[in-house]
Amino acid sequence: MTPLVIVITICAYFLFLMGIAQLTKGRADNAAFFSGNKESRWYLVAFGMIGASLSGVTFLSVPGQVEGNSFAYMQMVVGYLLGYTFIALVLLPMYYKLNLVSIYQYLETRFGAAAHRTGSAFFLLSRIIGAAFRLFLVAGVLHYFLFAHYDVPFIFTTIITVTLIWVYTFQGGIKTIVVTDTLQTSFMIFALIFATYYIMKELNLSFGSIWDQAASLGYTKAIFLENFAESKQHFFKQFFSGALIALVMTGLDQDMMQKNLTCKNVKEAQKNIFSMSVMLIPINFLFLCLGAFLFIYANSKGIVLPARADYLFPEIALNHFPVTVGIIFLLGLIAAAYSSADSALTSLTTAFCVDFLGMHKQEKSTDKATRLKVHVAFSLIIILVVCLFDSLGDESVISNIFRFAGYTYGPLLGLFIFGLFTKFKVRDKFIPMVCFISPVLTYLASAYSPDLIGYTFGYELLLLNGGLTFLGLLAITQFNKKLD
Repeated sequence: MTPLVIVITICAYFLFLMGIAQLTKGRADNAAFFSGNKESRWYLVAFGMIGASLSGVTFLSVPGQVEGNSFAYMQMVVGYLLGYTFIALVLLPMYYKLNLVSIYQYLETRFGAAAHRTGSAFFLLSRIIGAAFRLFLVAGVLHYFLFAHYDVPFIFTTIITVTLIWVYTFQGGIKTIVVTDTLQTSFMIFALIFATYYIMKELNLSFGSIWDQAASLGYTKAIFLENFAESKQHFFKQFFSGALIALVMTGLDQDMMQKNLTCKNVKEAQKNIFSMSVMLIPINFLFLCLGAFLFIYANSKGIVLPARADYLFPEIALNHFPVTVGIIFLLGLIAAAYSSADSALTSLTTAFCVDFLGMHKQEKSTDKATRLKVHVAFSLIIILVVCLFDSLGDESVISNIFRFAGYTYGPLLGLFIFGLFTKFKVRDKFIPMVCFISPVLTYLASAYSPDLIGYTFGYELLLLNGGLTFLGLLAITQFNKKLD
């Protein structure tokens, strides 16, 4: 596929999104931007959240890791169901009962203002890093296959990508995103199915035949029960890590919960979560199948594999598939990237405006202008962080995201679990200290545990971090009793 075709595809897709934004922006006030006036249909939110959950990382990184990890990722995906069940039955009823705009307002109700801002600050850090990782991967693909042909620096690619997202979200906010995410999920799934079908057609193999080949090469192994202490892929580590990752990266994440809170009531929001969680299983399974089939296709055609596993899908789709198939892939990739990045910008803006500026309390004449400035500021921050990630090594981006989640979401996990399941009162001023110390101790444990106790931590670092936060809060309550 030529760079010109790529440019035309991107421009056409962007104009399409701009049209949707104009149709959905409505009054474009803060209520619409933050909560969509609570008018969203639950099935639209559910379908759109699939795209936001998958993002460009799943679209590229999951197929690329099949050769090294087989189908181990499915162990986490099944674990997601446990986490989503907790969100639907415990968190959503509480969020709707308190009528929250930002979910971190709960922390102020339970602990105080310092806890509220600490929780929101950890979300801001988590979402900036997560959004930057996702955009780094997609911007890297666009740069490698398009802008590098014109000797354009990587930072220019990143600026263009983020600017396009900002332009169609700055007015309508979450109200626009509920609609655009639904459409973008459709593009992503269509690209996934079509690419899988095309490979089978080109190799003249049925699904069963190509699956047998993948199994014979060891690609389809999905359950790992060997070497619990040292293996990061052990089933129980992956399953419970998946449950916790779903809990924190959806249920304790303003980005994902902001979409849920646009539903009319808690019952519709619960329908959204349960239906989305079920649909994620076959979709992720098909992404893994696609990865196995891509490796088989590359071997049969003598295609040299890219040095970076994340580039396997784009390398084959853009350089070895016909132009029409390449365009469908490109549409799926852009949809995957925008469906997560657009909501990230909106949720970052919402969290800062609500949690730090108190903008939800009353509508002022200057609020909209302030909100736009915050939106621009976070766009610039994400651009800078993406450029910093440009020096990363070859490790799969999805691994980086989940590893960082263990450090940044752990304090949120500990805060919410302590608040929900204990009645202890904690001196608010000590909470930021506990939330800062816990990730530091988690890092030290991760670095030295293999040598000291022969145990290698995987994504369950999240559980350790949350547990340390919980114990820290519990210790403060005992300290308070002595002072009293």
